[in-house]
Amino acid sequence: MSTTELTWFKSSFSGSQSDDCVEVAVTEQAIHVRDSKDVTHPHLVVNLGGWTRFVQYVARG
Repeated sequence: MSTTELTWFKSSFSGSQSDDCVEVAVTEQAIHVRDSKDVTHPHLVVNLGGWTRFVQYVARG
């Protein structure tokens, strides 16, 4: 799937006045993450199991 076919949304943790923004796109197979400042760069793709473990780890602090 190309990046133009994905539906990207801005992370809720990205500030409205900050240039430090992360965009996410969700598919049935993976979570796609990119830097919104330069969407031409490659993006990170994480399978759903890996994303779940990452979120759980971050939530624990």
